[in-house]
Amino acid sequence: MFILFVILALIGLLMFTKPAFIWMISESWKSNDATEPSDLYNWSTRFGGIICMIVGIAGFIVLLI
Repeated sequence: MFILFVILALIGLLMFTKPAFIWMISESWKSNDATEPSDLYNWSTRFGGIICMIVGIAGFIVLLI
């Protein structure tokens, strides 16, 4: 479980800091021009990253207690 929480927190950190990288991996092939993600995509990816980090850190803290 420890590794799962660490991976979740790291993925959340990546989503928060590099939403364009996440877009390039997962969504760019769906776009006709594939130039850059929209502002809404960046916002929602960063929000999801924050949630993943919170869950990962909280799970890590629960394991320590």
